[in-house]
Amino acid sequence: MGKELKAHAARKRRHERVRKKVFGTPERPRLNVFRSLNHIYAQIIDDTRGHTLVSASTIDPKVRELIKGLPKTEQARLVGKVVAERALAAGIKQVVFDRGGYPYHGRVKALAEGSREAGLEF
Repeated sequence: MGKELKAHAARKRRHERVRKKVFGTPERPRLNVFRSLNHIYAQIIDDTRGHTLVSASTIDPKVRELIKGLPKTEQARLVGKVVAERALAAGIKQVVFDRGGYPYHGRVKALAEGSREAGLEF
């Protein structure tokens, strides 16, 4: 098993451990983060129905225009702001944060801070 496979498996284990405790309800859905090498994705999910209510990412056409030439942490902050604005427009004010097994540092932290700045509570 290569190093990248071990790291991926470790992240999956951490995510499963976090998901035992973090559950999105209709009143307080889950803000999920997925981070790839080049992009970052955020979804607000109602786990009782299994539906994605709101999403944003760096590959979203509207976000893509805003992030040109920015470092990845600033891109993540903008994705956080966009997902928070969309959530507030959909009537979602409070969420549960699911960091997806990633350390709360760097791009994940920037996304969380960006969504807090835009008005989401968690």
